[in-house]
Amino acid sequence: MQRLLALVGPLPFIALAIVAAGLSLGVAVWLYAGIFAPALSPLAAGWRYPLTGLALAASYFAYGLTLLLVAPLLNFLLGGRLQPYRGSAVSLTALRWYVHCTLTLVVRYSFLEFVTPSPFAQLYYRLMGMKIGSNVTINSTAIADPSMIEMAAGVTIGGSASVMAHYAQGGYLVIAPVRLGAGATIGLRAIVMGGVEVGEKAKVLAGSFVLPNTRIPAGETWAGIPAQRVDLERVAAGSTDGTRPH
Repeated sequence: MQRLLALVGPLPFIALAIVAAGLSLGVAVWLYAGIFAPALSPLAAGWRYPLTGLALAASYFAYGLTLLLVAPLLNFLLGGRLQPYRGSAVSLTALRWYVHCTLTLVVRYSFLEFVTPSPFAQLYYRLMGMKIGSNVTINSTAIADPSMIEMAAGVTIGGSASVMAHYAQGGYLVIAPVRLGAGATIGLRAIVMGGVEVGEKAKVLAGSFVLPNTRIPAGETWAGIPAQRVDLERVAAGSTDGTRPH
């Protein structure tokens, strides 16, 4: 029975991904078949083939930009906006999380890389429920559970950094908000887990792993696996006099 459930369980979410991608592809097909193809058909082969390639590429981007709107719309209609949760991964509340994840992943893996960082990506995250202040830079697509993430003004997310508002603990699924204060920086390939709060102008250095429910005070710098406070003045002094900081 468990094996059957493991096989059947993902099917509704695969179907949801197909619906989101299919509706968006419909716009791309209409653009190519209804506009580009008739215009290209009279041309000689020498022009038609390269222009057809350009038309297909333009149609793909039409798909992607449409998906940035379709996925949040389906997320809204299906109740995918998340709330804090701790409980079984098989429940009505967890079902909303699977919907949210499915619609986040189908965008991430089929188009989002092409518009990150850009206002298009931030528009998508806002429509999915993320709270984003002014002058925020998100240079990563590894953003999970956007409706549970808050980024204040001036936040910088480095390349390939991961910010996720969920984790597993004691056999339970935990969904907890992530809050990044004004001017906070999450470095290259750093990982921030659910329940984390990063204070104003605090920094998480590249490659660090911030454990769930960690509180990083304003202005501090954290690094390591797991991340801990780093005394930059002490590190600098140690590198100057040739000694190793403890």
